[in-house]
Amino acid sequence: MFDNPEYFLNRELSWLKFNLRVLREAQDKRNPLLERVRFIGITGSNLDEFYMIRVAGLRRQLENGINKHDPAGLTVEEQLRQISLATRELVKKKYNYLQVLRREMEKEDIFFATIDELPEKNRAWTERYFHNTIYPVLTPLAVDSSHPFPFLLNRSLNLAVELRQDGEAKTAVIQVPSVLPRIVETPVNGRKRRFVFLEEIIKAYCGELFHGYTVKDVTPFRITRNADLDIDEEEADDLLVEVQKSLRQRKRGQTVRLEIARTASRTLREFLVDSLKIGEQDVFEIRGPIDTSYFMRFADLPGCSRMRYEPFTPAEPADLIGEEDLFAAIRERDILLHHPYESFAPVVEFIRRASVDPQVLAIKQTLYRVGGDSPIVAALAQAAENGKQVTVLVELKARFDEENNILWARRLEEAGCHVIYGLVGLKTHAKIALVVRKETSGIKRYVHLGTGNYNDVTARLYTDLGLFTANDQVGADASAFFNVISGYSDPPVWNKFAVAPISLRQKFYELIDREISFARAGKPARIVAKINSLVDKEIVRKLYEASHAGVKIDLIVRGICQLKPGIPGVSETITVRSIVGRFLEHSRIFMFANGGDERVFLSSADWMTRNLGERVELLFPVDSPAHIERIRSILDLMLQDNQKAYTMRNDGNYRRADKRARPLSCQAEFLQQAHQAALREELPLEKRLRPAYRRNI
Repeated sequence: MFDNPEYFLNRELSWLKFNLRVLREAQDKRNPLLERVRFIGITGSNLDEFYMIRVAGLRRQLENGINKHDPAGLTVEEQLRQISLATRELVKKKYNYLQVLRREMEKEDIFFATIDELPEKNRAWTERYFHNTIYPVLTPLAVDSSHPFPFLLNRSLNLAVELRQDGEAKTAVIQVPSVLPRIVETPVNGRKRRFVFLEEIIKAYCGELFHGYTVKDVTPFRITRNADLDIDEEEADDLLVEVQKSLRQRKRGQTVRLEIARTASRTLREFLVDSLKIGEQDVFEIRGPIDTSYFMRFADLPGCSRMRYEPFTPAEPADLIGEEDLFAAIRERDILLHHPYESFAPVVEFIRRASVDPQVLAIKQTLYRVGGDSPIVAALAQAAENGKQVTVLVELKARFDEENNILWARRLEEAGCHVIYGLVGLKTHAKIALVVRKETSGIKRYVHLGTGNYNDVTARLYTDLGLFTANDQVGADASAFFNVISGYSDPPVWNKFAVAPISLRQKFYELIDREISFARAGKPARIVAKINSLVDKEIVRKLYEASHAGVKIDLIVRGICQLKPGIPGVSETITVRSIVGRFLEHSRIFMFANGGDERVFLSSADWMTRNLGERVELLFPVDSPAHIERIRSILDLMLQDNQKAYTMRNDGNYRRADKRARPLSCQAEFLQQAHQAALREELPLEKRLRPAYRRNI
């Protein structure tokens, strides 16, 4: 009944609409100027990953003769064609916004210039900078019958050079050094700060690399390669070694996109298209600096703090205010954490304290994306050195964090931790930490469960929820979970958990079916789901079935959404909204009216086919009435947001939420609430917290 392709949206085009919503933050004048510049960079970085993974995957399908229809009825070939058109429109908007931002930066005495636009003193300085700093690291590469077109690294910026000597045409390639700053600040004259792109300096003076030749044209260009790892886990003797091999292959993947300056001569354009063997559909002529991802760094320009978001200090979690003993507090009651508004420090402290507590016997934890100098990894290593039994599942296949995770895995092994790499064919995406402690009453298990990664850096940027509990049933489930993923134990009958790929999909079906039965019985029936993506045909169909039965459904979906709301007779009771703001919405929350006896669950999983069937994920209930009420209020605020929210129409397009009501930004409100809770205590936050907390805030 609900299989009509008109009821579904294509996942790739839906993702591009999400990236357009991110880009619109660069247009929003309520954001500080350099934060708007940062959104330009984020949009560019997002698009790189989209081409490296999603477009590369579609290209591979087509090359292998696979041209099947997706749920929206599009063939692979049609998807690629529409992706190309939508990306061009996105790129056009991005550079239009960038032009506006450059004019606004000039009002703040921040200028981007070509060499010719610089004052004479600055021009002389760039020439010296070229000779003293840039020239020694440049290597011009000739391309002719004796010198084949060079291998160029994924996402590297390059210059194609057209040369003449005695009427004979030559071509060469110069790689723009990634070891040097991409945006170079020239000496300050007065109040004006002038910046030049590195490639502009090389372009101006590169004739000195080709003595005896005349430089006819110099064109910046950049290629994007297929970066999806292809790992045969069944045949791999050592998964770590196999991932390392695949990472080397990633740098040499097939070209899937060429970005080239719009000013390129026809000769150089044809030279690059032919040399890279790329179709016109994947060639993008750029009107401005190629690779805008660098603006993410530029937004941190020193001396410009008033052009960025006002810094904030995460508040001490409301449930921990006044507590001195973390284990005693967890033993007394479940503790809910709301990041980044509340500090991630208690999670770090949980592992750190366990590492030195003589009563702690064992620590078990999953790590997916850990980050740089991780205090959690340091604490786990310390725990092993202190004689604790430490088991860590490090997911080596966490995309674009593989190299980082390999380093952490080796460090943990060297410290004496038992490191495992997950289950064959499955990524372990669950977020769980278990501490086993010997107490006077016997063995006690303390558990942390979360919707986000154990990463103290992204915990300041991503919105997530975490739960500490000493509930015996949760502790038993946690022990069973680690036994399943580390050994040969069969999955148990879970007390509280639902686990993918074993039972999570079926659990969601059961929860939705219960709402359908309540709606038909005239009882309260409602679903509120906050997720990152909705990409699963069967879940969409089940939601359509629930809507058809009269269940009210509110979906808060940050990114991709294949479902169409408001279709008569199909999804009339469904709303879809997306919130894009200062923080990346990352938490997964599921609330069910349950006939009036409301139930709330948190999860590491989105409603995506990969999460439900191809990953190890956890869904866990929130049992405390106070926490259920708090999460309901969180969802209510998100549904009221009219500053950073977009609502989807039944054609799949988004529009800004209705601004006629009182202005409300849920993220700003959560920041205010967290600080109000912290200020209820007499002492300042930094004096109230123990040294370990202060160190990690």
